[in-house]
Amino acid sequence: MLRTAIVTTVLMAALAAPLAVRAGGSGAAAQAPAPITSAEAAPFLGEWILALQGERGPGTFNLAVKVENDKVVADLVTEATPAQRITSISKTAKSLLLSYSFPYDNMTVDATITLTPGTDGKVAAQIDFAGGAYTMTGTASKKEKAK
Repeated sequence: MLRTAIVTTVLMAALAAPLAVRAGGSGAAAQAPAPITSAEAAPFLGEWILALQGERGPGTFNLAVKVENDKVVADLVTEATPAQRITSISKTAKSLLLSYSFPYDNMTVDATITLTPGTDGKVAAQIDFAGGAYTMTGTASKKEKAK
């Protein structure tokens, strides 16, 4: 249900958004993120709960970031969807970027998760759907390991 509401909103916004927004910017050259190494990903490795809010309400996402065969990968799970494998992972100066796409109604919707550590020890989380046509923001909390 949450996925349907999100995807419907994303698709409506993407169709109404100007071409420049759907193409990922305002025409200015965007700086390409650098590939990430397992050492650079170390602060982000583990299981996370993303508590996000968008125009259509709240959403909770489970994100597991790990290293497999010397490559940083992630799995994203929501209440309404099976695991989504994410293999396009990069970084900026402060943030981890996880880009993926998912099928919906014979279309492909692109999405990017951004995790940004703050100076207060909290991690900001954001998911941009369809090049920013719909955005959810909130926090990411690392799951505690079972003892």
